[in-house]
Amino acid sequence: MIRVTFFQNSDRSFAGFSVRDHAGAAEAGEDIVCAAVSALVTNAVNSVSELTGDVFDFTSDEETAQMHLTFRDRPSPEADLLMRSLALGLTSIESEPSYQMYIDVIFEEV
Repeated sequence: MIRVTFFQNSDRSFAGFSVRDHAGAAEAGEDIVCAAVSALVTNAVNSVSELTGDVFDFTSDEETAQMHLTFRDRPSPEADLLMRSLALGLTSIESEPSYQMYIDVIFEEV
């Protein structure tokens, strides 16, 4: 199961996120849940990098199926909107009955 944790400040702005594990919905290369999550996360990271001036740390390890993003400062309104969009996409996948067993999205205050 893919586990996504969004880290939020007390004002609900995003401090970062962590994604780990594989969905296990199908064989490697055939898993549409993993593909969807990877596409959404990659697009969000690239969008924050290219479309905002926000500084963040990002690590990714394909072997252990982990990705982690942490903003160095409070995110700009644009970066926060991109994180909200990512959260919307991932929770939409999670809400689909046929995909619920493959992804868990949680929000944690930091």
